[in-house]
Amino acid sequence: MALDGIFLRHIKNEIVKQALGARVSQIYQPNRDELIFALRTFDGNKKLLLSARANSPRINFCAVAPENPAQPPMFCMLLRKRIGGGKLIAVRQQDCDRILFFDFECVNELGDVVVITVVCEIMGMYSNVIIVDSNGVIIDSLKRVDLTMSSKRLVLPNIKYELPEPQDKLNILECEPLQIARRVTSLDSEMPLNKALLRVIQGVSPIVCREIEYRVLQGAVNHLEGALYDKLVYELEQLKKTAQDCSGEPHIIYREDKKPMDITFMDILQYSGLLKAVKADGFSRALEIFYGERDRRDRMRVKTQGLTKLMGNLRERTARKISKQQAELAACEDREHLRMCGDLLQANLYRIPKGAAFADVENFYDENNAVIRIKLNPAISPAANAQKYYKDYAKAKNAEKELTNQIQKGTAELEYIESVLDTIERAETEKELSQIREELTEQGYLHSTKSKRRKEQALPPLEFRSSDGFKILVGRNNRQNDYLTLKYASKNDMWLHTKDIHGSHVIIVADGREISDTAIVEAASLAAYNSKARNSGKVPVDYTLVRYVSKPAGAKPGMIIYVNNRTVYVDPKHDIQKKV
Repeated sequence: MALDGIFLRHIKNEIVKQALGARVSQIYQPNRDELIFALRTFDGNKKLLLSARANSPRINFCAVAPENPAQPPMFCMLLRKRIGGGKLIAVRQQDCDRILFFDFECVNELGDVVVITVVCEIMGMYSNVIIVDSNGVIIDSLKRVDLTMSSKRLVLPNIKYELPEPQDKLNILECEPLQIARRVTSLDSEMPLNKALLRVIQGVSPIVCREIEYRVLQGAVNHLEGALYDKLVYELEQLKKTAQDCSGEPHIIYREDKKPMDITFMDILQYSGLLKAVKADGFSRALEIFYGERDRRDRMRVKTQGLTKLMGNLRERTARKISKQQAELAACEDREHLRMCGDLLQANLYRIPKGAAFADVENFYDENNAVIRIKLNPAISPAANAQKYYKDYAKAKNAEKELTNQIQKGTAELEYIESVLDTIERAETEKELSQIREELTEQGYLHSTKSKRRKEQALPPLEFRSSDGFKILVGRNNRQNDYLTLKYASKNDMWLHTKDIHGSHVIIVADGREISDTAIVEAASLAAYNSKARNSGKVPVDYTLVRYVSKPAGAKPGMIIYVNNRTVYVDPKHDIQKKV
C-alpha cells in the first residue's frame, strides 16, 4: 500500500513536532471508519484524521474535515467522555510497522489523572482504531473483532490488547544493511530484486523496493555479486539513514491524466520522466492530496446509496412503462382496418347469414375490388358484428391519443429522473443532497417527514471567473438551474448547457458588456465538466442568450426549451477558472 511504515514514521515525526502537548478540544466521527481529533496547539488549532477505511487507511493532519452527522455515533460519544480535554503526551510507533500509539493524559470521573492510549492500526481492510486504558485493556474499538471474524486475535471491550502477529521481516532501524543484503541474496536467485526486498524488509512499500532495484540495476534478478552487491548495501544504508533521521521528503507520483498514482518519502527515478513525481508541502498534505478525492467520492457514494437506489428503480419502472405503452400504441396503428371491416359488413348485411363465422365480401376500398374475408362472432347478428368493429375502431383511436399523451409525460419524467441521478452523482456535500431531497419531496417522489424541520438555507451556485473577468455561475441541482436561468439571469446574459446530455445550467453574467469568445469557451468547459460527460472529450455545448430560453408550462424543475443557439465542442475542465 502507499502508506508504508517508514512513511508513517515521517508522519509520526510531523505530529510530534506540531502537536505534542496539544489539548483535545473536540472529537468528531464523520462516518463509521473515520475519526477527527481537533487539537489546540501552541501554534493554533489542528485537525488530526485517523482513518480505518479499507482502501485508504491513514493518519494525517487535514486542512478540510469531512462533514459530520447531526447525531454523533456512540463510539464518538465514548471518546469525548474519555479523552475530551486530554493532553497528547506521546506518539509511539511499533518498530517500522504501520501502528501508531497516541498517549493522552486525561482526568477520569473520580478526578484522577490517567493515560488513555489510542492505537491506530494501518493494515488495509483490517485497519482499526482501538482505545486502550493504562492497564492495556481495551475500552472499545472502531471495529470490533469477535470469534466469528477471527480465532487468532480478538478486539473486544474488557480484554487485553494484543499486537497483531508479527511478520518474518527485518526492522531496518535495528538491523545492519549487510544483514539485510545477506537475507535478500539468500532467497531464490531468479526472484526479482524488488520482490526479495519487499519480502525481507519491514515497513517498505512496493514503490520503494522498485526504486532500490532501479538504482542498483534496472530489471536485475536477485543474483548480485561484486559491485552490484556493494551498491545494494549502499542503497540500504541510505534507506536506513532516511528512516532513522526522518530525513525523507514527501513525493506524489502523478499519472499522465494528472491523477495521483502513488506516494513515497523519497525521490523517484524509476519512471525515467514518463510519470511526474512532485514534491508535496508536508507528509500530511501528500496523504490528503493522494486520498482526498477518492475518499470524498466514497463518502458521498455511501450517503447517496438510498437516493440512487430509489431513483434508479423509478427509472427502470418508468422505462418499462414507456416500452409497454409504445407496444400498445403500435397495435393501434391497425385501427383503419377495423373501420374498413365495419363499413364492408354494414354494406353487405343482406348477404351475410345469421350465425356465420366469417364473411367473404368485395373490398370496394381496393381498386381491383378484391374479395376480403372478415372474421365474425357467430353468437351475435351481422349488424352487431359491424357495430363491434366500429367500437373497436373508436377505442383504438382514443387509445392512440391517450397513449401518445402518456408516452410524452413518461418521457419527460424519465428525462427528469435522469437529471436528478446526474445531480446526485455530482453532489459533493450533505447540504447538496439535502436540497435534492427537498426537491424530490416537492415533486412527490419522497414522502415528507412528520416532524417539520426548519428548511436549510439554499446553497449558492458555484461561482467562477473567466480569464478575462466575466462572472460564471453553475447550478448545483435542478431547482438552482431554474433559479439561475429564469430568475437570476438577465436577458442579455449567456446561457449554456451540454447538448442532449444531462448537466448543470451555466450562466455568463454580461454586466453590460459584450460576452467574449474566451468566456464562452471557458464557461462551456465548465458546463461539460458539470454534466454526465465530464469524463469524455470534445463535448458539445449549446449556448444562447437567456432571452431565448423558456420553460414550458407544467415542466419539471430544470426542464427548459431554447432557440437561436450555437454549439461549441470543448474538453471538460474545472481548473481553468479561479473560483471566487
